[in-house]
Amino acid sequence: MPDIRIRRDHTLGLAKARKIAWQWAEEVEKKFGMECTVIEGKGSDTVEFTRAGVDGRLVVAPDHFDLNAKLGFLLGAFSQTIEGEIEKNLDALLATGSKAKPVAKKSVIKKR
Repeated sequence: MPDIRIRRDHTLGLAKARKIAWQWAEEVEKKFGMECTVIEGKGSDTVEFTRAGVDGRLVVAPDHFDLNAKLGFLLGAFSQTIEGEIEKNLDALLATGSKAKPVAKKSVIKKR
């Protein structure tokens, strides 16, 4: 299975990074039919996402985002396109930085 790995460094701190991660999760749920679960921690959060043919997680730290995803056989042929779309989406959200608006927390939240 093809893997997608994306790392983005930032200087937002955990609180602002959380807002961006929530916004990202809301967008992928709506646009791609993903099911997202957020696991909040003291020093970082993890957004787990899944749908048919995709499983992954986004680690949200005070100074970086790390996204790892595994694509199934059918989506593997489109891995470069999918990776480019994820990068574009995440970069756009990071560009907004402190302008990221809070989003409703509809997804499941687990505390570590």
